[in-house]
Amino acid sequence: MIQPTAVTLETTGLRLEPLAESHTGALEAAARDGELWNIRVTSVPAPGETAAYVAAALEGQRAGHMLPFVVIDLARDEVIGSTRYHDIVQAIGRLEIGYTWYARRAQRTHVNTTAKLLLMRHAFDTLGAKVVGWRTDNFNFASQRAIERLGARRDGVIRHHALRRDGTVRDTVMYSVTAGEWPEVRAHLEHLLARGAAPC
Repeated sequence: MIQPTAVTLETTGLRLEPLAESHTGALEAAARDGELWNIRVTSVPAPGETAAYVAAALEGQRAGHMLPFVVIDLARDEVIGSTRYHDIVQAIGRLEIGYTWYARRAQRTHVNTTAKLLLMRHAFDTLGAKVVGWRTDNFNFASQRAIERLGARRDGVIRHHALRRDGTVRDTVMYSVTAGEWPEVRAHLEHLLARGAAPC
């Protein structure tokens, strides 16, 4: 049984820090870089909605099925996005990584690969997770490519699964990495980062 608790995950240049209400303003500023709320297939909060976004994430943490983080660029000491564990099922050792978004200046850099390596390392090596999953909109092709580049396997598609912000209903593409696959995936991610080829 996994029991995720608030923790700070850090490596060279990047820190994942437990989300707090005090991060609201910094998250709103990060989302303005690229006006990310205008991307139809994401859940980035629009201006004025960030406080509710943070509150919902913290309520999910209190309920035991989420563990949200802010992503901090240590070189600039600034929040550049957010990510979280979600759909945590402690009894079977399953959790998912999602609600991930970054300011435009951090996209297509090492940031996503580094953050995912930190999250997966903690999930598998510390929490003892049996499987880590991802889900994304069927039309979010950039997200699908990024997840696949991490080494996750596509499990399938859940049809007519969830509402988008515009009221339409999406299909959801599901991915996962199992504990048995983790050593090879970890080596793959470390290799990408070591050779500076990790824009996913």
